[in-house]
This record gives sequence, structure tokens and C-alpha cells, in this order.
Amino acid sequence: MERFFSYKRKPLFIYLVIVAGTGLLAFAIKCIFDQISMVTGGFTGLSILLKELTGFFYEGGIPLWFANLALNIPVFLLAWKIKGKQFIGRTAIATALLSLWLYILPELDFVGGDYILATVFGGVLSGVSMGMILWANATTGGTEMVASLVQCKLKHYSVAQIMQVLDGMVVLVGLYVFGLRPSMYAIVTIFISSKVTDTILEGMKFSKAAYIITDKYEEIAKRIMETLDRGVTGLEGRGMYSGERKCMLYCVVSKKQIVLLKELVHQIDRNAFVIVGDVREVLGEGFIESSEH
Repeated sequence: MERFFSYKRKPLFIYLVIVAGTGLLAFAIKCIFDQISMVTGGFTGLSILLKELTGFFYEGGIPLWFANLALNIPVFLLAWKIKGKQFIGRTAIATALLSLWLYILPELDFVGGDYILATVFGGVLSGVSMGMILWANATTGGTEMVASLVQCKLKHYSVAQIMQVLDGMVVLVGLYVFGLRPSMYAIVTIFISSKVTDTILEGMKFSKAAYIITDKYEEIAKRIMETLDRGVTGLEGRGMYSGERKCMLYCVVSKKQIVLLKELVHQIDRNAFVIVGDVREVLGEGFIESSEH
């Protein structure tokens, strides 16, 4: 997966990612969430609500693809007027593709009424798809676009904060229409989806960063470079209690190597002070090769 997201961002590849991402998202919406009446916020959640509420007047209710497109059109026109066509960019394409996928995909039930399966599988699938779409510098419109427009007037709130309120309102309407159980599972689904999306965007190859405070920094640095084949940076510092000048070593290694690093430091200097932290993503030689944009 790292190789996938490290691929050079050629225009054709970017649009293929958008096509695949919107397809996966449409599958999650139509074949999972809609089948068990799970409203996970956004315009897609509103589309599920409209389909249910209009079922009394129109057989089968308003189709998901039409509702999603109809809800987004006035928002895009308003965004075009306020922020210009450059703001819309690939989002217009992604929104149109999502509606197209919702129209093309057959209405199949892949979870058989199993809320746990729908929550986990649907959450992961929608998280992966949104990660792909956002990686391509696009969105599917909806509440994110609305939040961006509202933020023009309410500048003291962030887009993320406004989105949370808007999505929360959609989930509350879903609670009223479909009841408590689907809404509770929807909240868990949103959490899973957001975590998966963050993982896709921030990187999935986790590493460890080590800060080493020792009087034998030259020997330890040499052993790390020779034994672990990792670079080491010396940071000049001063102990605030003792007032002494010290050299603190900084090194990033893989999760497997952190055990070897601690053993290596302990062998050379039992009094060394080692601080280990998590690193979400590392670009560069020996880790993920940076892509050309």
C-alpha cells in the first residue's frame, strides 16, 4: 500500500484513483449502509433519509444517485459564485462520479441485516475510499463543501468543527427516522471510517524515533550507523539542572530495530537516557521514497 501512495502523481493515475475511490464509496453506501438504514452523515446520509421519507409518495423512494446529485448542484453553484471555479476543481468530478456509481451499481444486500458486519466492513471500506479521494486532492462535495462556505461567515470556527455539527444533525435526523439502533452503529462507523482515512493519508508504515542522552554519544552513534545502518543526528543541548552542555542523539528506526537499538545503547552506556516515540510516516532513504508531484 505504501508503494501505491508513493506513486508519482500523474494526472491519469490521479483520476483513476478518484474513479476507484468513488466506486468503493458508492458500494459502501448502496450495498451496505442503505440496506440497513444506517445514516453516517453527509449528503449521502441525507440521500438515504430522502429515499426512506419519499417512499410513501414514490415507489422505492428517490434514488440515491439522484438525491446526491440534486443536493450537491446548488451547493456547487454557490461555491462557484463565492470562491470561484478553481475551488471546485476535482471535487466536481468526484461528486459526479459518485452519483454515476450510485446509479450503475445494483442494489444488493451484502450484510444480510448484520449491523456489526456493516459497521466494521462498511466503516473500513468508506475510510479507504475517502482516503483515496482525499489523497487525490478531491472530495465528494456534501457537508464538507457546505462547511467551507459557512466558514466564510463564521471564521472563528474551523471547517472540521462545522462539519461535525452538520454531520451530527444528519445523524440526529436518522435517529428520528430509523430509530436508536442504526444511529448508534452509525456513530461507530463514522469513528472507524475517520481512523482508516487518517491511516491512509498519514501513512501506514509506522516507525520509532529515539532520543538518546549519553556521555558516550560518539561511540553509540558509530555503532548505530554500523550495526543498524541508520543515520544519526547530534543535537546540541544543555541540562537545565546541571548547566552542562550535552550532545543528544536523534535516530529514526523501524519497529523491529528499536529493540536492537535499546540493547545496543544499554551495552555501551547503562546510564544513558533513552526516549522512544511513535513516528507516523517517514519519507526518505531507507523508509518511504518520496514521490514527485
